[in-house]
Amino acid sequence: MERPRIPDSEFVERAKSAQALMRARDVDALLAFGNEAEPQFARYLSDYWPSFETCGVLLAQEGDPVLLIGPESYAFAADRSRIPDIRRLAAFRESSNPEYPGEKLETVRDVLGALDGGRSYKRFAIAGYNLIPHAAFIEIEGALKGFGDVEIVRGDELLMELRMVKSENEIACMRHAGMLTAKAFDYTLAHIRPGMTELQVRGLASAAMYEAGAENEAYPMWFLAGAGGNQAISRARHKAIEKDDFVMLQIGARYEGYASSIGRPMFFGKPEKYLVDAVRAGYEAHEAICGQLFAGNSAGNVAKAYYDCMDGNGHRNWLLYGPCHATGLMEGEPPWIESNSAYALCENMTYCVDIFMGNSETKRGFRIEDSVRVGRTGADSMTNYKKELFML
Repeated sequence: MERPRIPDSEFVERAKSAQALMRARDVDALLAFGNEAEPQFARYLSDYWPSFETCGVLLAQEGDPVLLIGPESYAFAADRSRIPDIRRLAAFRESSNPEYPGEKLETVRDVLGALDGGRSYKRFAIAGYNLIPHAAFIEIEGALKGFGDVEIVRGDELLMELRMVKSENEIACMRHAGMLTAKAFDYTLAHIRPGMTELQVRGLASAAMYEAGAENEAYPMWFLAGAGGNQAISRARHKAIEKDDFVMLQIGARYEGYASSIGRPMFFGKPEKYLVDAVRAGYEAHEAICGQLFAGNSAGNVAKAYYDCMDGNGHRNWLLYGPCHATGLMEGEPPWIESNSAYALCENMTYCVDIFMGNSETKRGFRIEDSVRVGRTGADSMTNYKKELFML
């Protein structure tokens, strides 16, 4: 089977589409910043995912993009980047701040001066504005002073406008990621046993995922057994699964940059009725949400269906948030679907239907989560995982 991949031509079109938005919004230059944990903006334009160091894609209103990397990563970047013009800058080095004596490195001022024929700048946007380190921001700010009075603005929404609706190639990559996640979930369910620690269970899922072809986890996967399971975001512990535990399983594979996620609970021994009722309520809400995820519908209607369902089955007080967040190059990306959301859904927007339910009294909780595509009549699941009471 030929594996799906984003073609070079699509990266060229992404840059051109970003430039069209820049011209429309009077943005003279855009830096798409990325780091090891959150590479999404830079990877969207370059397919480069830094390790240790940071990176950025610099784009003017006209001309080709430039990939900015740290001093150590040239051979790595040249092997992976879809952008051939790569520059090494100290501003993008790793946080331990090596000085690289004797190395000839460019500065932000050098690159800005050469970009698009040395044009003047009035508005400079940064996508990944909340991610960029202070030291790099200060260097950019100082370099821009050489061009006069330049305003630095947030550029996240500009690129997110392009990223929100996925292409057919992106959808194919996300389906493949979903298939890898489902394989890892199957393997984990088949091999998990009482006495294993949460970290050992993570090892099961990780091994299966990488053997199947994942490039990485979509996020640091977690598995919570018994007390402490009401943590909405967590990490696996050296805590052993006991014979009557209720366990949260949260698995996500990344493939070609694109994330997927499956969350399900599992019962060991005789299940307690209140937990069985809660899981069934979660599955009921999942169906209500998916029925509202169709093109043209208001995102607010999705949230209303979710909360109405949970009010009806008596589990509203188990909820923390919801019911969906967008997904793609990050497992969690904008826009969210919340009770105050008023935007219209478009076909091929992609979301995680993400139902977290927690009981603060018993400290038990779980997620029911799947990656889906907005279709014409409802959600199209990209993880295709069964919703049942998993018991051992």
